[in-house]
Amino acid sequence: MKVTILGAGIAGLTTAIALKKAGIPAQVFEAAPQIKAVGAGLGLAPNAMLALQKLGLSEKIIPLGARLPHFSILTREGKVISRNDSNVIGEKYGLDNFTIHRAELHEALLSELNPADIFTGKRAVDLERIGKSIRLHFADGSTHDTDCLLVADGINSAVRAKIVPDVQVRYSGYTCWRAVINYTGDEPPGATETWGAQGRVGVIPLTKQRIYWFACINAKAGEQRYRNYTARNLYEHFRQYHDPIPSLLAQTQDTQLLKNDIYDLKPLKRFAYGNVLLLGDAAHATTPNMGQGACQAIEDAVVLADEWQRHGTFEYAFPAFEQRRLARTTDIINQSRTIGQVAQLENSLLIGARDLLLRSMPASFRMKQFDKLYTVDF
Repeated sequence: MKVTILGAGIAGLTTAIALKKAGIPAQVFEAAPQIKAVGAGLGLAPNAMLALQKLGLSEKIIPLGARLPHFSILTREGKVISRNDSNVIGEKYGLDNFTIHRAELHEALLSELNPADIFTGKRAVDLERIGKSIRLHFADGSTHDTDCLLVADGINSAVRAKIVPDVQVRYSGYTCWRAVINYTGDEPPGATETWGAQGRVGVIPLTKQRIYWFACINAKAGEQRYRNYTARNLYEHFRQYHDPIPSLLAQTQDTQLLKNDIYDLKPLKRFAYGNVLLLGDAAHATTPNMGQGACQAIEDAVVLADEWQRHGTFEYAFPAFEQRRLARTTDIINQSRTIGQVAQLENSLLIGARDLLLRSMPASFRMKQFDKLYTVDF
């Protein structure tokens, strides 16, 4: 039986690793001419770390990341609105919150696979069913036949569009700049997000004296005035925010900036379509407000391998995967979108009410939310 994975991102590579460990070989087809991780930092929450532990990868990944002692939401002036202690989280769930550079995670995952099973320059543009098989058509004119297909090629998947043509990719209402820099100031003791009327800025320490930061500003999709925004423009926009935000922006070079409008997928009603299964962002792309995009992709890999081993065939494994993953990923998409809307408020009265509500929220309520997010079913 031929198993094919579309996409060599975190979802595709982790799935290939999980299936390999389950004794199910797969080939990976990647659209890019060479596999080169892009992006900046990302979070690996306890649920993702537990999934990596199940795959035997946590000991390899942990030294590459930075443990976060706490995560705080701050006002523009730097006053604490809400704080979560990672020591409490680590004691309860067994593993802490980590941050890691996406490129380093990607490289670690790649090293687990045989390069002969990965094919680059293969951008899938169409598929057709031939009997019980699937024939993929690539942009370079080549084709590939397979018995089952795992679609993990991202939020804008062309293959998913052929299977589910009415899928809705939704704009969040804000655009985002990101960068990883070597910071010369004092390293922040933990991760922070600063919420103000001018926008939101996150500051997350990585390893090797590096800082990952992001900045979100409300805007129309593709708004012209932000297309060529420079690091200097961002500095001027956020210069009234507390330290070290102005210093971080001042030390950032334009060549280090990555900019993206933020989108998610309206939750799908299905992931499994016969011998085709949607995974990762192709199935349940979410806004980054909960730091769960990569985490849910890693969970997908573990659950799929688990169901495949349990049932023995993809015919039973794919629907079982769908049953385990639909409700969880739908909740995360919806909750993350709501958090983004609340975090991006501009009205001062609404901001005051929001901050007061968050400050008065009991720790027990937050722990219930963590229970829901970090408790996994494997």
